[in-house]
Amino acid sequence: MTFEEFAEYAETFARQHGEVGTLSVRHLQRLAAGPRKDGRPVRVLPSTARLLEAIFHTSIEDLLGRPDLRRAQRDSHPLRVVIAVVVKGSEVLLVRRRSEPADRAWQFPAGMVKPGATPEVVAVRETLGETGVHCAVRNELGSRLHPITNVLCDYVLCDYVAGHAENADEFENVDVRWVGRDELERLIPADQIYRPVLDALELSAV
Repeated sequence: MTFEEFAEYAETFARQHGEVGTLSVRHLQRLAAGPRKDGRPVRVLPSTARLLEAIFHTSIEDLLGRPDLRRAQRDSHPLRVVIAVVVKGSEVLLVRRRSEPADRAWQFPAGMVKPGATPEVVAVRETLGETGVHCAVRNELGSRLHPITNVLCDYVLCDYVAGHAENADEFENVDVRWVGRDELERLIPADQIYRPVLDALELSAV
């Protein structure tokens, strides 16, 4: 997507969502260039910041921060897991955790990312180990501190490759299931699901 195309998209998004912020092509180019030579960040009006946050579902600080610093902060977090959002057509793969309370029992397959490990590799390995499903990572969906557990979570969108979904880890889980979007939000409240995950599932179902 070019700067011109994104500026047009942002204008449409703002109109549809009642945002008052604006983005010119010149401003986008300055933002993409990163901090000024003296190290100061590019100035962003509050209304424009709110527009960008609404589009990307993340804070303006993360959007404009130095990628190397964000990566260092992420890698240094004491507890980090990767969440595998595995899709097959219009369905997504869930596991039911044995040790979690009822309102948080249903989750996406996940695994701890140990120092030196690659989240994408962990996501594929843990999905197979928990569910018997082979998958391939399509793309990253983002990272956040989980609002309930405060664990740093990396989210990756994965495509189903092969295998029959079954409870392959009875110590951790009591059930494994493919579910549609409607059932997903009955099992996991929508306000607990990372917004980019919901957006990705909507696109995958088209």
